[in-house]
Amino acid sequence: MTQSTHTTEIAVIGGGLAGCEAAYQLASMGHSVRLFEMRPVQSTPIHVTDQLAELVCSNSFRGDAASNAVGLLKREMEALGSLVMRSARAAAVPAGGALAVDRWLFSRRVTEEISGHPAIRLERVEVAELDHPAAIIATGPLTSPALHRHLEALLGEGALAFFDAIAPVVAADSLDMDRLFRASRYDKGEGADYLNCAMDQPQYDRFVNELLTAEKTELAAFEAEDIRYFEGCLPIEVMAARGPETLRFGPLKPVGLVNPQTGRVPWAVLQLRQDDIAAEHWNLVGCQTKLKKSEQKRVFRQLPGLQRARFVRFGMIHRNTFVNAPRHLDGQLRLKAYPQVRLAGQITGVEGYVESAACGLLAARFLAAELEGRPLPPPPSDTAMGGLMRHLSERPATGFQPSNITWGLISCPEELRRIRKKRERREQQAAHAVRRITQWADSIRDQ
Repeated sequence: MTQSTHTTEIAVIGGGLAGCEAAYQLASMGHSVRLFEMRPVQSTPIHVTDQLAELVCSNSFRGDAASNAVGLLKREMEALGSLVMRSARAAAVPAGGALAVDRWLFSRRVTEEISGHPAIRLERVEVAELDHPAAIIATGPLTSPALHRHLEALLGEGALAFFDAIAPVVAADSLDMDRLFRASRYDKGEGADYLNCAMDQPQYDRFVNELLTAEKTELAAFEAEDIRYFEGCLPIEVMAARGPETLRFGPLKPVGLVNPQTGRVPWAVLQLRQDDIAAEHWNLVGCQTKLKKSEQKRVFRQLPGLQRARFVRFGMIHRNTFVNAPRHLDGQLRLKAYPQVRLAGQITGVEGYVESAACGLLAARFLAAELEGRPLPPPPSDTAMGGLMRHLSERPATGFQPSNITWGLISCPEELRRIRKKRERREQQAAHAVRRITQWADSIRDQ
């Protein structure tokens, strides 16, 4: 690790994925960092520990193949020395073609790296307003009310918001393994990384009906007013309400899975993903929900193999906030009204663990280059990081909503468009993008 050689102390506010990545990147480039995290002095409605980079929703970092846009983003981050990606690899659990982690081990590794870095000073205190000459705000969707109000006043408008949801987690020793089967779709990963709950048509129809009629947690009037759900993480009962086949063509799709007990593809399948290294806890994939706790137990226990399921964590819904990035941020993630301050992570309008951490990495690189008097341009548009910046800076301000990284945000070089097979083209794009992002990061040295 590089010792600090710069005298300006940079404030990074928020100890989540984006804040920790930003602090680590800055410190590794020789800058002194003061990282503020309000927990445990002040907690949030959904955090349960005082660890940095606590994962409050899924334990999945999603697809890991190079032909997947988020898989490419991972590779770009690793090429630039990402702390979050290194920690995720070290805490990985079996998840087929995805990268999933033991959430507690992951957070502990990040916390130890940040706490032990000689150039990072960690302070457990709430920041209510901005008074630092150079700062990155990475407080995420659960920004404290005081800082939220300060940002609203600074930006001159109310924050935008959307609803996000969390899936339940159950204990392995409470599951009937004789009624579940091990498999990954299309035998990806080790081929047997998920537990699978197979449903025939009557069981599926009954499950959908129970989701529609079960009691839901009521939202406060001010919360429910003009707030949308994030399409990438809809509550399962909201998906069910869109049509009886929605779940069967969504998170409960049976494609790529054959039940060894029958030799046939089931009508629908609920998958359970390992949530910790010891395989004691399993996440109900795609079952994020706002059902009342008693109803979660009643409804999910009707499924094969889950009759005696013990819930380690119940699903829940929470309100996320973000700013209108095209209106308020420039191409360097600076607030237009307060250019000494950059935003990073989900508060900018990127969605997902990997995207949030990548945003922290970008904010740190931009700020370091500025402080060193050698400004860094936005990353090339044919990289995943460049795609994230396109989402934040080129989308219309009207109707702006959070987004994951997608291939639609990444431009394809002309010579690669001629490759007809999509997977091969994506893999070639990924290799090209990693080279391009490395050149981009190194360009500051050539100035």
